[in-house]
Amino acid sequence: MKVYARAGQLLVAAADADLIGRTLQEGEMRLQVGDFYAGEVVDEDAFLEQVQNSTMGNFVGEETIAVCLRHHLIQESGVLRIEGVPHAQLYVL
Repeated sequence: MKVYARAGQLLVAAADADLIGRTLQEGEMRLQVGDFYAGEVVDEDAFLEQVQNSTMGNFVGEETIAVCLRHHLIQESGVLRIEGVPHAQLYVL
């Protein structure tokens, strides 16, 4: 997980550790799971604390998405799959 703070906004980028460094591509969709996501390895509680205080989120991977769904941070209908790997974004309005 990596946290970005800019201009009053807080973005949490999180991905399953085994996806860091991969590029996912399906048709015209391409997602690089690189340095943008590479940060601290955290447990579920630390992740949830950051996301609950965020204004935006960018999430990739089965484990990460499962936590988000389980805690109703995102909806299944908002999950996109690229090469079978789930990806979702969160915006707090």
